[in-house]
Amino acid sequence: MNINDIKKTATEKMAKSVETLKNDLGKVRTGRAHTGIIDHVKVDYYGSDVPIKQVANVTLADSRTISVQPFEKKMVQAIEKAIRDSDLGVNPATSGDVIRIPMPAMTEERRKELTKVVHREAEAARVAVRNIRRDANEHLKKLLKDKDVSEDDERHALVDLQKMTDRFIAEIDKLMAQKETDLMAI
Repeated sequence: MNINDIKKTATEKMAKSVETLKNDLGKVRTGRAHTGIIDHVKVDYYGSDVPIKQVANVTLADSRTISVQPFEKKMVQAIEKAIRDSDLGVNPATSGDVIRIPMPAMTEERRKELTKVVHREAEAARVAVRNIRRDANEHLKKLLKDKDVSEDDERHALVDLQKMTDRFIAEIDKLMAQKETDLMAI
């Protein structure tokens, strides 16, 4: 492994950490409906668990209601049960072959609770990025110890790695601030 490989690998891993944070923050409800909220809910479809989007059409009925229309009429009860049993804390209502999921209004206490969750998720992402930096630093030090690179090259690579880490942590902080603003907006 050379310096460029180490930097490239670290960049890819840090980008994945940021993507994971984006996905995790997408699951935190803001009181407004969006179809991504139910992306992680799986429904039993002929013996295998599949995402709801594979067995139904998921749309927004209005700003606070998600509408789910199964492709097969007999899947209505299974989808409704999967949504009710999920960790979303919502109560779906069925009318005919359409399932409506109303998003309850957020209380101030719940908003503050969710803000803490957002901070925890962001801190976990920061720790992941720092761990990736630490691992890359160890690889660079090993290259220096094995005399595969010069001290100057190693020092420059360490500086570049720190700049990259700072950039990804700034992106994490920006995502956290955006989500916090969304949560506190009424």
